[in-house]
Amino acid sequence: MQREIIKTIRGVAAADGDGVRLTRIIGSAELEMLDPFLLLDSFESDNPNDYIGGFPEHPHRGFETVTYMMAGKMRHRDNAGHKGVIEAGGVQWMTAGRGILHSEMPEQEQGLLHGFQLWVNLPAKDKMLAPAYQEFAGDDIPLEAFADGQVRVISGQTEAGTVGAVKGTATNPLYLDVTLHGTFRQEIPEGHNGFIYVIEGEVAGVPQKHIGVLGQGTRVALSGTGRFLLIAGARLDEPVARGGPFVMNTRAEILHAFDDYKSGRF
Repeated sequence: MQREIIKTIRGVAAADGDGVRLTRIIGSAELEMLDPFLLLDSFESDNPNDYIGGFPEHPHRGFETVTYMMAGKMRHRDNAGHKGVIEAGGVQWMTAGRGILHSEMPEQEQGLLHGFQLWVNLPAKDKMLAPAYQEFAGDDIPLEAFADGQVRVISGQTEAGTVGAVKGTATNPLYLDVTLHGTFRQEIPEGHNGFIYVIEGEVAGVPQKHIGVLGQGTRVALSGTGRFLLIAGARLDEPVARGGPFVMNTRAEILHAFDDYKSGRF
């Protein structure tokens, strides 16, 4: 069964961290979440005043953060001694699990900074796992050419069999960066929710800088000219309780997370 675009939404202007200007695509009043996706932000500016403050140290528990850089550099570090720089084309898939303190700060004072941050929920059984990372430089992300373009495979598998760099995540996610001048076809498991975000051009009737939410089905055929993200993940169908940087299943678990954080147990 073919999946169709059932809703098209433009992101809304927002700010986060230390005043970083961004566009909130998922996590706004227009689209609060798309199970298992809790948030999608796009940051894109060549004005240092829009991003130089970065995202100073802050906690997370109960979900995964995915940072995908398209231009510029972002330095990250955490309270467990993990640190590095995500450069253009690179991705960091961080499983916050039971709790982590980390920061993400621009590794530049001028020039274009462009990237995306996606929050992916974890099932209840995995929310208190030990934190973990998967990080890949741009050159380590598989690139597949097809008749009408090319696709960078961050996670999941294409119909031609190219397997993404990120593996073993709870929601079996598909995360593709597609450059297109024609039609792109892809299978998506029936139990997944999915969407496209058009970075440039127009794809499947979705204009630039808009999200197109996909209906149910088992595959897509997306036509157009441009560049877009195709992202999908298994629905968890579990209760969601949010408390700022914590995402659990109940309000009591959120209060416990705040208590652990304030008591230095992260």
